[in-house]
Amino acid sequence: MADDDGSGFRDKLIRRKEEWAREGRLLTGKPTVAGAGERLPPGQREVKNWPVLDLGVQPDIDRTRWKLTVDGAVRNPFVWDWQSFLAQPQVTMTSNIHCVTGWSRFDNAWTGVHVEHLLSVADPKSEARHCVFHSHDGYTTNVRLDHFADLDVMLAHSWAGEPLTREHGGPVRVVIPKWYFWKSAKWVRRIEFLAADRPGFWEVRGYHNEGDPWNEDRYS
Repeated sequence: MADDDGSGFRDKLIRRKEEWAREGRLLTGKPTVAGAGERLPPGQREVKNWPVLDLGVQPDIDRTRWKLTVDGAVRNPFVWDWQSFLAQPQVTMTSNIHCVTGWSRFDNAWTGVHVEHLLSVADPKSEARHCVFHSHDGYTTNVRLDHFADLDVMLAHSWAGEPLTREHGGPVRVVIPKWYFWKSAKWVRRIEFLAADRPGFWEVRGYHNEGDPWNEDRYS
């Protein structure tokens, strides 16, 4: 890294990915209907490893100090610490990863708290339509509430039966399988519910506001 705090790496990464957006990197112009007998969205390749992508900083978060704040347009804002989070109903689900950089990884087993339970606790207000995820590295990303509320969405603390590692977003990350994986924020610390949309880190830098891999929603 050019700087001890990772700022040089971060700046280079941002510039490179902004160039990808301007160039339309990996776009095939051949969108595919999800579930139509295909596992790979257009422009993707399958990998067996799990590539690590971040902004040059991997927060080292002590689980005893980890907290998740859920607030905004909800009737019951709350904060879970680590023990409270583990005390919630736990589920294990298997899903695929599709990264906007062009790789996909199949059949990932996640364990954590299902979004249905989180929503039942938070009780979003009638005007809530969007969510913003805030991460410990300063990253944010936005999703529509109906996308967040999908049946395969969860907050994961484990992958393949082991605690989620630091480089992959541990202690807890969001998992939203149907959308490019930049929407599945690592190191999540806050989920903010909003009436109006608020684009996140990559969304204001040329990346698509929704990010459907089957529709090639890579860039805005």
